[in-house]
Amino acid sequence: MGFFQDALVRFNRVVMSYAGDAVFMQAAVSAAANVIVADGDTDEEEIEAALVSMRANPILEKSYDTLALERALFEALARAELRAGRLENLQQVAAIADRPQEQRQHVFLIAADVADKGGITESEHKALDELAKALEVDKAALLG
Repeated sequence: MGFFQDALVRFNRVVMSYAGDAVFMQAAVSAAANVIVADGDTDEEEIEAALVSMRANPILEKSYDTLALERALFEALARAELRAGRLENLQQVAAIADRPQEQRQHVFLIAADVADKGGITESEHKALDELAKALEVDKAALLG
């Protein structure tokens, strides 16, 4: 029975990755949004970098079209304008802390790609520190 259950769990994960992993998608857009607003300026280049990075992720690319990702990102950006919204976004990110390390690293790297547009500012480093803590990943190793 254990083998059957394990196979079923793995099958469900594969299906979920193709059917749309909303929790993962929300983590990705929330992480990107918190970095985009970190320096007080919502830059179009950072938004485009977030969308490009999300489309490069196999789970998001297979599950969501660009319009759906863009809509979710703009909702996360609207939340991020206020402290309470940034905290809510951080909670969305922390919701995947029990996921495999690869998924957590992907979300962090999406945010890092956003921060890297024009160089990572001190406020963006702070946002990345918060994300790394929430995702339980090694920021220094990933930014290497």
